[in-house]
Amino acid sequence: MGEFNVHRVRFFNYVPSGIRCVAYNNQSNRLAVSRTDGTVEIYNLSANYFQEKFFPGHESRATEALCWAKGQRLFSAGLNGEIIEYDLQALTIKYAVDAFGGPIWSMAASPSGSQLLVGCEDGSVKLFQITPDKIQFERNFDRQKSRILSLSWHPAGTHVAAGSIDYISVFDSKSGSAIGKMLVDRQYMGVSKRKCIIWGVAFLSDGTVISVDSAGKVQIWDSATGTLMKNHLVSNADVKVQIWDSATGTLMKNHLVSNADVQSIAVSPQEDSFVVGTAEGTVFHFQLVSVTSSSSEKQWVRTKPFQHHTHGVRAVAHSPTALISGGTDTHLVIRPLMEKVEVKNYDAALRKITFPHRRLVSCAKKKQLLLFQFAHHLELWRLGSTVATGKNGDTLPLSKNADHLLHLKTKGPENIICSCISPCGGWIACSTASRFFLYRLNYEHDNISLQRVSKMPVFLRSALQILFSEDSTKLFVASNQGSLRVIRLQEGGFTHPRAFQPQSGTVQSMCLLAVSPDGNWLAASGSSAGVHVYNVKQLKLHCTVPAYNFPVTALAIAPNTNNLVIAHSDQQVFEYSIPDKQYTEWSRTVQKQGFHHLWLQRDTPITHISFHPKRPMHILLHDTYMFCLIDKSLPLPNDKTLLYNPLPPTNESDVIRRRTAHAFKISKKYKPLLFVDLLDEKTLVAVERPLDDIVAQLPPPIKKKKFGT
Repeated sequence: MGEFNVHRVRFFNYVPSGIRCVAYNNQSNRLAVSRTDGTVEIYNLSANYFQEKFFPGHESRATEALCWAKGQRLFSAGLNGEIIEYDLQALTIKYAVDAFGGPIWSMAASPSGSQLLVGCEDGSVKLFQITPDKIQFERNFDRQKSRILSLSWHPAGTHVAAGSIDYISVFDSKSGSAIGKMLVDRQYMGVSKRKCIIWGVAFLSDGTVISVDSAGKVQIWDSATGTLMKNHLVSNADVKVQIWDSATGTLMKNHLVSNADVQSIAVSPQEDSFVVGTAEGTVFHFQLVSVTSSSSEKQWVRTKPFQHHTHGVRAVAHSPTALISGGTDTHLVIRPLMEKVEVKNYDAALRKITFPHRRLVSCAKKKQLLLFQFAHHLELWRLGSTVATGKNGDTLPLSKNADHLLHLKTKGPENIICSCISPCGGWIACSTASRFFLYRLNYEHDNISLQRVSKMPVFLRSALQILFSEDSTKLFVASNQGSLRVIRLQEGGFTHPRAFQPQSGTVQSMCLLAVSPDGNWLAASGSSAGVHVYNVKQLKLHCTVPAYNFPVTALAIAPNTNNLVIAHSDQQVFEYSIPDKQYTEWSRTVQKQGFHHLWLQRDTPITHISFHPKRPMHILLHDTYMFCLIDKSLPLPNDKTLLYNPLPPTNESDVIRRRTAHAFKISKKYKPLLFVDLLDEKTLVAVERPLDDIVAQLPPPIKKKKFGT
């Protein structure tokens, strides 16, 4: 791999926002996730759980509900009282509609996907018709006495269950009339006067209603007889899951599962299992099983508890093959159901996604500066230095500490979408949903001055990606309308930008950019799997890389050769010659032989690619848990070779050393990794974000009594 002086950076104080809602789309196998800062992320479960799209947060958009509707349409609602639909192509908010019922606590799309229900603070349940272009208010259901905290449609679309405080209402969906009410047991830890909040309800095909609440109950009622079948005590605490009969309003079954709130529930598409999440971080799995091996009678049984979270689980989802959960600890956890996974391989692995699959760090190599992106501000740091020397693996003391040079806060409630610092360190650019900012930096000894460039063009707003050229004379801006802008920078500001127009009138957001070191070529990848290469001087499309089934996670153009290296979410890496408009010989060899099976089984995407300035055969890339140097001059490892091979002993002969060497040199010393790059031919910078540091900044979890304490 070679010897590098490594700047091990741990002062990027980034803390992801907690997860508030999750919504699984069975048709597209995609998962939508909303966070407490209003950010909405979309994961493609068919593409190795890659975060292919995201919508930036907003201080006034505290999302409380999230759901998919017919035609792959995504809606959210929150405490500002608005219903929002997202444009999944342009990655912007399509429109917002006020429901006029105060804060919205719950939302559910009808089984047909043509209607939308919202539950409001004033006790109203409002029905909207989903039209091709918008949503249209249709009618109010009978108003209830308290806020509507949870909603669920009957799979036939004939009835609706609504959870409130102390009771569950059942409505006729056609008339909007309340036809039943079920009072929930308010007893909690021996106290009966405490209000019971119905955090979640689920309506099953046989008329059964399952409720989860603040007293920790998961209650099951028999819709046929309306009687309590059995009381399962699985804990010494007063926490239950209730299942109700919507026709008779009687309790069918009662499960005690925790001494804290049960905050969420999700049912499998086959209705043979459901999952609940609690405020103390436990996820419980319930399954419908036969009473005896020879009996057709079935009952709900709690089969598996999971403890993959340190804090409360605010949202759960149930795909055909996995349980999905998220909460205050910021982790998105996907736990496959082993009995549903046909092949026990990569798909059977537990996944825990913490960090976004996009870059939050940019580097000015010439001045050894790092720019860190937070939700509402940027931080500029100068790396420390040392004059000490040592042998491999030594940690050297700093002769000069890292300097925090700049704290740049953006105005307004919108989150920052993207940011970048120029390689020379003289420019900083960033964008929100409605504003674009460009700053000029001047350095005088240890002092730094900042000057904002005024009168930026309106069409630069909502930039999804920003990138400076290697010589810092051009700025490339990718908009959410599919256009690419080229801004020429000069001392006093900029010249009027020129644009690459989208192909054939299509509107496709560009999520990734890469520019060649000589500034002649620009590669752009959209929200689909395609990559377009443009001639910067002629401002026209040069070529399009053949489409691939999995989305692009990172791309970069090599110096001298102008070879485009592309990484996809299935861990495949391609090398494409821009001048020749074809794959390189090395890339064809890779596809013929194939990557090592351990390389393909990695569960985090490659997020950054760079190159050694003096060794054209070397490619440096990294994901969250490793960085790798690929030496194209060496043979590829096969499945019988150790992929994560240690360096051979120094006393081995050159013959044995060459025999065991292969192209992949992998290091797992630094993790979790948010950024790795070469500052020069002998210096590497690695930005880490230890999970313990994130947990230390979260609110304290609910204390659980342990045996013997």
